[in-house]
Amino acid sequence: MLTKRENLIETLRGGKPDRFVKQYEFLNMIMEAAFAMEGIPMQPVEGLSKDSWGITWSFPKGQIGGFPVHDAQHKVIKDITQWEKYVKKPEVPTSKEKWAPAVAHANAIDREQEFVASIYAPGVFEMTHHLMGMEDALMSYYEEPEAMHALLDLITEFELENAEMVIDKLRPDALFHHDDWGSQISSFMSPEMFAEFLVPRYKKIYGFYKANGVELIVHHSDSYAANLVPHMIDVGIDIWQGTMKTNKIPQLIETYGKEISFMGGLHSGEMDFPGWTEELIAQEVEKACKTNGKLHYIPCITHGGPMSHFPGVYEEIDRQIDQMSKEMF
Repeated sequence: MLTKRENLIETLRGGKPDRFVKQYEFLNMIMEAAFAMEGIPMQPVEGLSKDSWGITWSFPKGQIGGFPVHDAQHKVIKDITQWEKYVKKPEVPTSKEKWAPAVAHANAIDREQEFVASIYAPGVFEMTHHLMGMEDALMSYYEEPEAMHALLDLITEFELENAEMVIDKLRPDALFHHDDWGSQISSFMSPEMFAEFLVPRYKKIYGFYKANGVELIVHHSDSYAANLVPHMIDVGIDIWQGTMKTNKIPQLIETYGKEISFMGGLHSGEMDFPGWTEELIAQEVEKACKTNGKLHYIPCITHGGPMSHFPGVYEEIDRQIDQMSKEMF
C-alpha cells in the first residue's frame, strides 16, 4: 500500500495510485504559522475584530463565515489614489517564542508520509478587495491601474517576507494558498486582466517557494476559473483546490492533466448543510469519482480546508471516498 504522499504523487503524475487521494489527507498544515490570518475570526464572535492590516471583520452568529466590513467608516482604503495614506504593511513575526508551536508541529511530522504544508491567506486578489470592498477594487483595476499595481507590489512584498520566515523556520515541502478568483459561474477578472495584475505577483511568490524547497503548490479558489487554468500552470500551481463542477472537470483533466491536477468536485453548498444525509453524500461522491476518474483528480469538498461547517459532513465524505476506492481500484 502506498503512503499518502506516494499515492498523491502517482495521482498527479498519471501513474498507478492504489486508491483515491482522500481530500486533504496528504497535507499536514501548520496552522500555528498562519500569522497573516491573525485577527480574522474563524468562528462566530460578538462584535467586530481587526486583522494586522487594519481590516475590520464581522462573523455574526448563525453565519458560516466572516467577511470584512466595508461601510464608509470601516473600509481601510477610502481613495485608491491615496492608498499609501491608509495602508501600513504589517511586520512578520520573528521571535523564537512566536514560532515555537509551529516549529514543534513541523518537526513532529513524518515527511515520508505527509507533506509539511505552510498555509497562507488571504491571497493577493482577496487583499485588494478586503482593503476597500469588492466594488471599489474591481473598479480600481480599470480606472486606476497604476495605483493598483503599486498596492499589489506592497501586498506581494509582505507575502515574500512571510515566505522567507516560513521557509527558514519550517522547511515546508508544500504550500496551501487561498485566493478566490471567481463566482460559481465566472472569474472576477478576464484572463487578460488576470495576466496583467496577478500573474507577475504569483510568479514571484510561488517561484520563491519552489526555489527554496517547496515541491507542491496547492492553490484554493472555490469558484469557476477554468478560463484561468493556463495562467495557473504558468505561475507554478500543481493542484487547483476548490474546483467546482461548473468548471467541467473532465474536460480540464483531458486538456491540462499532464500539467496541473484538480481537487474538488464536491460542492460544499450542496453537501455541507444542516439536513445532509449519508445517502446524499454517497451519491455525490460516487458521481464525482466516476465522472472525473482516478488520475489528476482528488475528490474533495470545495471548502478551503479539511473541515465542514456542519458536524459529520467532512468525515462522511472521507468514508464514501474509501468506498469508491474499494469499488474502482
